[in-house]
Amino acid sequence: MSVSLRIGLLQITAGSEPGPNAAAAKSMVAEAARGGAELALLPEVCNMIEPDRPKLREKVRPEADDETVAAVQAAARAAGIWVLIGSVVVDPEDGSGKLANRSLLIDGAGDVRGRYDKMHLFDVEIGSGNVYRESDTYRPGAAAPIVQTPWGRLGMTVCYDLRFPHLYRDLARQGCEMLTIPSAFTRPTGEAHWHVLMRARAIECGAFVLAPAQSGDHASGRKTYGHSLAVGPWGEILADGGDQVGITYADLDMTLPAEARARIPALRHDRPYTLDV
Repeated sequence: MSVSLRIGLLQITAGSEPGPNAAAAKSMVAEAARGGAELALLPEVCNMIEPDRPKLREKVRPEADDETVAAVQAAARAAGIWVLIGSVVVDPEDGSGKLANRSLLIDGAGDVRGRYDKMHLFDVEIGSGNVYRESDTYRPGAAAPIVQTPWGRLGMTVCYDLRFPHLYRDLARQGCEMLTIPSAFTRPTGEAHWHVLMRARAIECGAFVLAPAQSGDHASGRKTYGHSLAVGPWGEILADGGDQVGITYADLDMTLPAEARARIPALRHDRPYTLDV
């Protein structure tokens, strides 16, 4: 296992048309490789943000036919770089009639090494008329993948999963030193909760949290928070992408998760309990 890893957090503002998003993703992966990144990370729904559900269904393709997936695989293969496709909206072809919000981890040969369908769906009303019901369009995943990379074990999650800490604790207990949380956080929830929750997951798990994010104004007035983050296993913010499109780099010392877990061995201190009501 390599003890150092340079990552590139790719912060984008995805539009509603897949073609331009695919081209932008491919270009940014190549740029990240030129910047020395060995792992580049794209945010959630990087193939399109299309709030109009009928239009979304018209544009969605199966994973094998998705433009962004193909473009990123080609870029990863050309540069010999690993890439997290934070997520793409795809047709899972499972007969459910619903879509999947799917994260893919691509290796330096362009092959898929990890695949995760977002498990927790964002069904909330956050005020000021902002209502989100992902379950109307998406079906949830049921398995959390753990991928062995050249730098350590990586656990894959997406966005709203952030609010379910037991998921990250389970991944950490299985040896994950890196936890990926690609996101398209709303501005109100981002301003209130983004930094503190990302730091909390890193501290609780003694792991690196890598959270590439969408940022900016999207179709139909949707606005995302940005601030792509790399957080160290002691809770320190190693990189913050702010609110502009671009690439933010961070250098990770992969010996630090073991050090943090030795200092605070909470992952070994769980005890059974009952709830007296």
